[in-house]
Amino acid sequence: MESLAALDIVWLGLVLKIALVVVFFLTVPLAVGYMEHKVLAHMQARNGPMEAGIGPIKHGVGQLVADGIKFIQKEDIIPAAADKWVFALAPGVALVPVLVVLVAIPLGPGVWAEDLDAGIFFALAASSVTVIGILMAAWSSANKYSLMGGIRAAAQLIAYELPLVLGAAAVVLQAGSLSLVDIVVAQQEYAVFGIPMWYVLPQALGFLLFFISSLAELSRPPFDMPIADSELIFGHMTEYTGLRYAFFMLTEYAGMVTMSALVTVLYLGGWNPLPGIALPEGALGALVGFAVTLGKIVALTFVMVWFRATFPRLREDQLQRMSWLVLIPLAIGNIIVTAIAKVVG
Repeated sequence: MESLAALDIVWLGLVLKIALVVVFFLTVPLAVGYMEHKVLAHMQARNGPMEAGIGPIKHGVGQLVADGIKFIQKEDIIPAAADKWVFALAPGVALVPVLVVLVAIPLGPGVWAEDLDAGIFFALAASSVTVIGILMAAWSSANKYSLMGGIRAAAQLIAYELPLVLGAAAVVLQAGSLSLVDIVVAQQEYAVFGIPMWYVLPQALGFLLFFISSLAELSRPPFDMPIADSELIFGHMTEYTGLRYAFFMLTEYAGMVTMSALVTVLYLGGWNPLPGIALPEGALGALVGFAVTLGKIVALTFVMVWFRATFPRLREDQLQRMSWLVLIPLAIGNIIVTAIAKVVG
């Protein structure tokens, strides 16, 4: 009987963890999408969505809900020449890995689904699977613009996965652990010449490399060549309508959130409010830590939106040259410097 009771507790905990991850996945990316609408509008001196509201609250807060209802009502069109099964499955293949990444990301003290021993490499490996869904959509659409966008996305992933992983490897070397929870805990105790600090200072170069590579992996401006509307209509999403198109858009916003969460954990101290300042114990500490992590995630996604409003799109050759000739050598040099400092220190 005791073993059965313990099994019930395990299953209850598992269900609660899955529910929390799914709720986070379905709410925070939508808030980020609303923020992008309004931030871009104000940066471009226009109002943006204003009328759609939730109850008495206006200012466009219900715009994404209205968009969701609109996508449900739209006709689900599959091109006659498309590979129908691959075309239908592609949005899900692109979306699910972003959800899986959240399983390993700590959002507060004790607020995580699973503390994996190799959490950072699990997160990076899972996030890179999204490009398979993009390639499936590109190939199955039977559209040359979609195919060109998919090929660009694959080339971009290959080029920028290396500096992304190398940047994370330097943090792993600094912290001495592959666990994302251990990396946050290590930053609680980290100090240089007695001054508490997060890894964003000693790993400033790695932070820039990781953040820039994240933008490229997400095909966010100025690295949005796979969906360049002036060249490829809308890349791999050209032939998609309705909910399947909405899933691709949710993948983009959820990817922004997960990559920002990884940057927060690796470089910005995770749930710690300030370097050297501990959170209170118990549920209060967990709530404060979650709020701090969420605030850092929102701040980083704001920077991503800011970049979209500021920088022009790169050419494909400029993007490849930047990765292979600039970012990867710098990432390797950063690992070497980190290793020397770790040995000497």
